[in-house]
Amino acid sequence: MTAEELLERYAAGERDFTGIQIYTGNLGGVSLGSINFSNAYIGCNLSGADLSGANLSGADLSGADLSGANLSGADLSGAGLTHQMRGVNLREANLKEAIIAEADLSGAILYGADMRRCDLAQTCLEGANLTEANLQDAFMEEAFGRVNLTRANLAGVKGFSLDAILDGAI
Repeated sequence: MTAEELLERYAAGERDFTGIQIYTGNLGGVSLGSINFSNAYIGCNLSGADLSGANLSGADLSGADLSGANLSGADLSGAGLTHQMRGVNLREANLKEAIIAEADLSGAILYGADMRRCDLAQTCLEGANLTEANLQDAFMEEAFGRVNLTRANLAGVKGFSLDAILDGAI
């Protein structure tokens, strides 16, 4: 499916795009709230897109640019957010109250991301950059991996051992 076809179908009222594959295209700045991309592969530009309340569970977003995207309340459980030797760009993304449990955020760039009240249970954070991220009241039970938390807001973070997550932190 092309990005243009997706936009046409979304504009016509379709919201369920389970399992689709989009390798290229530009969906940057587009409003796709409450869309269902579960088990899909989305490898295109989504920077600044509104994906609030979207279902991205099990999705492969390894080729996507999600910088500045609104993913508030989105379900990213089990999603793959890595790209070759680096992670997906989620710089300054809004992930407030998103469910990212059991996802792979290896190497993800989450610089300045708003992750307040986010569920990161059992999430792989190996090599993720959360510099200046706001993790206030996030739930991180069994989250693991070496992670950069420079100037991150960890007030009220629940369910994890800070020693475990900071072991060997960058």
